[in-house]
Amino acid sequence: MRMHTIELPFAYRFEEVITRLALDPLNTVDINKQLVKIPLEDSIVTIHSVGSFLEPKFQLSGIMSNEQIQRISSIFHFDRSLESVNDHFSKTNLKNLFSKFEGTPIITDYSLYANLIKSIIHQQLNLSFARTLTTRFVQTFGEKVDDVWFYPTAEKIAEIDVETLRSMQFSSRKAEYIIGVSKAIACGELNLEALSHETDKNIIKKLTTYRGIGPWTAESFLLFGLGRNNLFPVADVGLQNSLKQLWKLEKKPTKEEIEIHFEAWSPFLSYAALYLWRNIE
Repeated sequence: MRMHTIELPFAYRFEEVITRLALDPLNTVDINKQLVKIPLEDSIVTIHSVGSFLEPKFQLSGIMSNEQIQRISSIFHFDRSLESVNDHFSKTNLKNLFSKFEGTPIITDYSLYANLIKSIIHQQLNLSFARTLTTRFVQTFGEKVDDVWFYPTAEKIAEIDVETLRSMQFSSRKAEYIIGVSKAIACGELNLEALSHETDKNIIKKLTTYRGIGPWTAESFLLFGLGRNNLFPVADVGLQNSLKQLWKLEKKPTKEEIEIHFEAWSPFLSYAALYLWRNIE
């Protein structure tokens, strides 16, 4: 294992990153020390922010390969500047929002499988109970190493039965979805890594052929699994409420009232969604 230092040539708001990560009880973060521990395959990488907003600098410890450095850079958006995003929105009706959260990156989940399963668990549940259920799932079937939780593998979940999840307060249908998708991944029928190289349209088309994966879950996979730039889950109630608050509306905007802004916000719709979520969180 070795240490590695990353310095970014653009503004980066790590305090926003770690604050959002801290919302998930399964993440291991220390806001005071500006430190987060990341489970990667068979090892744990620690990221420690030692720089500032305008001069971001990070110390990575526990690194075992250059591939892990690349993976961390991808997850935390270290590998591409946020300047073009901020410049783009400075000319739109979201300019004040982007001034407030300038330099806030899209952080992806640590594994594609974890992202997909978490999204299925969260479907049609209030956020508090969804996090409780996800935590229960990971702490039952996953593994804890040095205070860091690793999600269970698809192979392990493929072997459990519906009643096991029902006893943990999963509905029968949601249990079937989780086990069914896990079986498809475990047997190689659904290869998430290979799928990640496809277009947004093809990924949504492929994923929604599986029971339990609708457009909202597929879009969540694109946004927080793959970090795609131009996704806006227009049916998301949180985004609707954030726009209602931002625009001082009497009621939530309709899908059509939101979509008329997409041309101006593209090709960075994902950042608009993220900053609107942060504004209401």
